[in-house]
Amino acid sequence: MVSILRLFCDVDDFCKEFEPRWKQRLLNDGKRKRIKKSKLSLSEVMTIAILFHSSQYRTFKHYYISHVMINLRRAFPELVSYNRFVELMASALSPLCCYLQTRKGNVTDISFVDSTPIAVCHNRRIHSHKVLKELSQRGKTSMGWFYGFKLHIIINEHGDLLAFKVTPGNIDDRTPVPDMVKNMSGKLFGDKGYISQKLFEKLMKQGVQLITKMKKNMKNKLMPLFDAILLRKRALIETVNDQLKNISQIEHTRHRSIVNFVVNLIAGLIAYTWQPKKPSLDIKNQTNGSLVIV
Repeated sequence: MVSILRLFCDVDDFCKEFEPRWKQRLLNDGKRKRIKKSKLSLSEVMTIAILFHSSQYRTFKHYYISHVMINLRRAFPELVSYNRFVELMASALSPLCCYLQTRKGNVTDISFVDSTPIAVCHNRRIHSHKVLKELSQRGKTSMGWFYGFKLHIIINEHGDLLAFKVTPGNIDDRTPVPDMVKNMSGKLFGDKGYISQKLFEKLMKQGVQLITKMKKNMKNKLMPLFDAILLRKRALIETVNDQLKNISQIEHTRHRSIVNFVVNLIAGLIAYTWQPKKPSLDIKNQTNGSLVIV
């Protein structure tokens, strides 16, 4: 469980620096408008939105009405109605996106890449779905067809989030990788879906070595033992994807707007970065300079 005090203090420190600069850059039409000040501060709205994704509640409405408005009154004395809070969440989208950038982990020489489907509705309701119709696409994974988006992530061996990108469901997993690995170096481990000589060469020019498993019809190539062991440990990122969906709840089919979808996704990713124990590999340096994975 995320500490409310630690989370709020960190978010509040971020907002104190971000909010004044953000307001200066906002575009306006030159007309004077009355700005009604909200009872809840931006940092409070962001904190509550993030806390939901570390709770055991399945819907935000139930969480806000049954938990926040009852058990967190002391922490947030100026709480507003549920409908008003949903409006405030939409206005917190940009700050949440910027705050997530501050929660990324440190780049190491070992990283893992993978994608996971984010379905926005059941396959039987594709033709009647309207909320995300303009952006969603049909895609296929090893588990079958889905309708929605793909979340592409890169993590290090400690389970820290290094990069992420959201694409329509029909985009090839290899497409967003070059943009995601900018300012990275070392070895990047992926599954067979990332096999591509063109991608390998492009990443090598960027200082990143792509390592994947071989297909049955491909010639075997010698691989350092340490790389082969790390390749077997690639399930680490699949565990992260599982936690993002089942603990942080980044995927559900109850969205009522595009903004609501993005806020839910970003807040879920932030909540994951605050997990006290993330899936990780225990890699130890030995006195002879070799590395051991425990």
